[in-house]
Amino acid sequence: MPMTQRTVACLSPAGFHPMAYTQWGREGAERTVVCVHGLTRNGRDFDHLALALSGGCRVACPDVVGRGRSGWLAEPALYGYPQYVADMAVLLARLNVDTVDWVGTSMGGLIGMMVAAQPGSPIRRLVINDVGPFVAQEGLQRIADYVGKDPVFEDMAAVEAYLRFVLMGFGRLTDRQWRHMAETSARRLPDGRFGLAYDPGIAAVFKAQPIGPVDLWHLWDRITCPVLVIRGAKSDILTAETAEEMTRRGPKARLVTFAGAGHAPALMDEEQIAAVRAFLEE
Repeated sequence: MPMTQRTVACLSPAGFHPMAYTQWGREGAERTVVCVHGLTRNGRDFDHLALALSGGCRVACPDVVGRGRSGWLAEPALYGYPQYVADMAVLLARLNVDTVDWVGTSMGGLIGMMVAAQPGSPIRRLVINDVGPFVAQEGLQRIADYVGKDPVFEDMAAVEAYLRFVLMGFGRLTDRQWRHMAETSARRLPDGRFGLAYDPGIAAVFKAQPIGPVDLWHLWDRITCPVLVIRGAKSDILTAETAEEMTRRGPKARLVTFAGAGHAPALMDEEQIAAVRAFLEE
């Protein structure tokens, strides 16, 4: 199905900024799926999943502000969930539908939880990939150790090698998938070398206060739509204990765990895609 690159204007206290999104499938499809990526990633992470879903759905994969093709905020302190949720509300208005299905990886899953917990939420079914209402301090510290360092790479092979290391939790990807990840995760610098396709300023939230666990159970308990939780068996962000608790309280989620992955399953292989598609088609 066709893929198009689009933008929509969003507003922060510092002014307007463009939010880019990749759209797959037919404009008038019966269902719309929104796929939102993790902290340092971008919407192209969902190319494989979006292609698989686009036969019967329209799929929109935004680059959260400061990532991918989206604009960067002039004030790094504005990077945070209030801005991200507000920007997603703009995207939902642009899509002009009453309900959507939501697939969120890590940060995208937390954004989805926040949207789903609101009265009158448009989310029909929610897929949360390797994150939950309690986020362990150990995993947050690991991410804080590399986010915002703004490395420079001589060539695409160096970008790929870096991503294979910091994103090893994505699991068993093919060489072609790693190369795709590198090509969609890099920005060319004026001197011809490459940097990562995100604003180093997104790390401001980690520097503003000591790293500690995150507790959002009060949001989880307000969600009423059906939820599928995906967990990487080696995850240091979503513990097995938290994942099991998510099946017992709030929306009483369905849990699927994938061996060979940590944080977070890439949603690129057939088994993972099949799990998401089956849940959304119920």
